[in-house]
Amino acid sequence: MMLSWRRRRDTARLARKNKLNDDDSHDNLEMEILVPIHFRCPISLDLMKDPVTLSTGITYDRESIDKWIEDGNQTCPVTNQVLLSIDQIPNHFIRKMIQDWCVENRSYGIERIPTPRIPVTPYEVSDICKRIVAATQRGDQKKCKELVLKIKYWGKESERNKRSIVDNGAGCVLAAAFESFAQAISSSSTVEKYADLLVEILSVLVWMFPLGGEGQTKLGSVISLRCMLWLLKSNGDLSARQSAVLVLKELLSLDQKHVNTLVEIEGVIQALVELIKEPICPASSKASLMVIFYMISPSAISHKIASIFVELGLVSLIIEVLVDGDKSICEKALGVLDHVCDSKEGREKAYENALIIPVLFQKILASELASKFSVSILWKLCKNEKREEGGVVAEALQLKVSALQKLLILLQVGCDESTKEKITELLKLLNLCRTKLDCIGSSMDFRYLKKSY
Repeated sequence: MMLSWRRRRDTARLARKNKLNDDDSHDNLEMEILVPIHFRCPISLDLMKDPVTLSTGITYDRESIDKWIEDGNQTCPVTNQVLLSIDQIPNHFIRKMIQDWCVENRSYGIERIPTPRIPVTPYEVSDICKRIVAATQRGDQKKCKELVLKIKYWGKESERNKRSIVDNGAGCVLAAAFESFAQAISSSSTVEKYADLLVEILSVLVWMFPLGGEGQTKLGSVISLRCMLWLLKSNGDLSARQSAVLVLKELLSLDQKHVNTLVEIEGVIQALVELIKEPICPASSKASLMVIFYMISPSAISHKIASIFVELGLVSLIIEVLVDGDKSICEKALGVLDHVCDSKEGREKAYENALIIPVLFQKILASELASKFSVSILWKLCKNEKREEGGVVAEALQLKVSALQKLLILLQVGCDESTKEKITELLKLLNLCRTKLDCIGSSMDFRYLKKSY
């Protein structure tokens, strides 16, 4: 009897202890979420990490108020007053109070907010641009490199810094500096002397596009493009090759005239093919494909250029990319292959590759762009093929029924008018050859396919 009473007493004592612990935990939780109202940003209602005060006297978190202004708002969110100035003054007093509060409450899992870096100002950008211009005019590559590295460091700190650097004309200044030092190269010894500076300039220019008319002209000159080609062929410097091809991609996307200048430079086609054959990283591979895409886009000399790419084995390289590549790189590879198949030489190389038909059918429905290019390539191959047994049409018919059904599914889910017309013609071509081959079920009988989808 006494043992039973003690057991009940111990159980009751344990229950009271657990209740007290639960109450303490609940109190701790309440304390954890009680953030002082003046520490919260009026826009996001989150604890401010970088408090700044506007001309209206209201303090916001810098990231939130930046987004508010970038969205086109010209008023103070709290007071609704029109902002006469968008200058933001760092509120060091509030920031210090927030940091002290974080330290006091660290036992509740709150981490101290680090002191934010002050964003670069338009004056600082303008000043460094003037100094780069002066160093370029003197031919002082050491000082110029030092200033470029400072801009690169600013850009790494924040996206806000990048926007400020771009908005204040640094891109045009760097493009002019690149052309100037590229022009100073007269031999292999001077190439080595300026190589580091030229690579650093390109690595910064990658995120500065569009550069504006003057900057694009400087960077798209024969002198600049020849220098980029030299960097593109730098066997030992992978960062140089990557920066060069990324800048080329951005430059060619802006104006066709840069394409015409580039294709006249000897060795550029071989360098681009080599970059796909021995890739550095996914970004450089995608950029290489895009440069090739712009170079062989329909123009007066596109067939001639495409023929050279075909001779260098581009078709087989693209099919290898399609077998293992992700969606993004496959879309770019299919776009290139579509242009290549405009030429007779390109189609002949495609006919020779046993993987071409299965891979193209596999990419249908992978994405809207992949479907469009795949259908276009299939249409070009089937339409221009000689009607002989064992060709690509016959191979398409020998695939599983589900592969051909993809064409019908694509019609049902929707695609642009040009792709619809090509699918309809493809199905008719397949139906004409169907009677010669007894390899497909009656469920895929296209004999009566007459209407336009």
